[in-house]
Amino acid sequence: MSRDGIHTLPVVASSSDTPRSNSNSNEENTINNKNHKHLSVFSQLPSESIQRSLPPTGLHDKEAEKDPPYIDVLIAGGMGGTIADFLMHSVDTVKTRLQGQPSANPPKYHNMFHAYGTILREEGVTRGLYSGVAPAMTGSLPGTTLYFGTYEYTKRTLTSAGVPDTLAHLAGGSLGDFVASFIYVPSEVLKTRMQLQGRYNNPSFISGYNYKNTWHALQMIVKYDGVGALYQGYRATLLRDVPFSALQFAFYEKFKVAAKKWEARPDGQMSLPVETACGAVAGGLAGFLTTPLDVMKTLLQTQVKKPSGAISTGSSTTTTTQKYYVGIWDGLKWNLKHHGVVSGLFRGVGPRVFWTSLQSALMFVMYEQALHLQENMRHFGQWPYSSGSFGST
Repeated sequence: MSRDGIHTLPVVASSSDTPRSNSNSNEENTINNKNHKHLSVFSQLPSESIQRSLPPTGLHDKEAEKDPPYIDVLIAGGMGGTIADFLMHSVDTVKTRLQGQPSANPPKYHNMFHAYGTILREEGVTRGLYSGVAPAMTGSLPGTTLYFGTYEYTKRTLTSAGVPDTLAHLAGGSLGDFVASFIYVPSEVLKTRMQLQGRYNNPSFISGYNYKNTWHALQMIVKYDGVGALYQGYRATLLRDVPFSALQFAFYEKFKVAAKKWEARPDGQMSLPVETACGAVAGGLAGFLTTPLDVMKTLLQTQVKKPSGAISTGSSTTTTTQKYYVGIWDGLKWNLKHHGVVSGLFRGVGPRVFWTSLQSALMFVMYEQALHLQENMRHFGQWPYSSGSFGST
């Protein structure tokens, strides 16, 4: 019988409780032989309608153990990466100013907190801390979408071919960043120059640029430097981002496996604090190890063609030698020789590690949560998954 959506299993009565006929006794003995093990645990099971209304359990649901559809990966990756980049843009601006400020003594910005407060006080939020956000978002959405899609495809292909997981993650992160670089590098050049400049006619910081807006910056760069200038520092960007992405994903995948074993949750997933910590540590470690390459990327993308010998600070003019870098190796050697390891190669390491940690944590948390949301929407048949064809493969 079924009552209130619950299928009631027959409960076997003992011979001392009620009298039975011979036919009933034979029937009950048959049922008892088949179901006595199950009756010792459950006497009632949910009906099919209730089972369908429950979300996937993850660990015990075979469907949840499968890789998510690629359409889910693309949507989750694009959303997670873009939102994280937007929220952390002000910290990236501070890092760019610290790395790109002229070699004056004393420097305008002393450390991350001093730079953040100074930019906020002198230039404000929209034209100061969030300068260059338009080109950043223009490149972030398609770039991160392509980035996650390529990573997931490469990882699945290699692991199915028997390649060790660590190598598959390193290769997936590297290839994903390389493919996405054709989209995000031009936006990175525009973003970095706008961040270094700040607002139009900025009296607080002399960068060598004076663009009215993103469109004006694009026009001026193409007009005076050519289309190739949009890929200025391309090799330096790849040299920074390819190892960063490879290390970031490799660290995160390793931390995620260890965290799931450590928590041992019934649904097989990580709790939100642990998930956040895995993403933050993965991004922070990768960011720290690639800081010298990030310094050179910033310097190569923002240097002016004909460097001047004097830098104006508003109240006075300071004579300084502004080095013009002819390549990555030249820049690394020059900074190591004249500024040392900490002030040269690891310039701005504080805001970089801070930015990569928080950005990575936000990106991976939003990515994982978006995947879970789409999985539940597909399970319940909600739009746009109600037709059963959207992202079914």
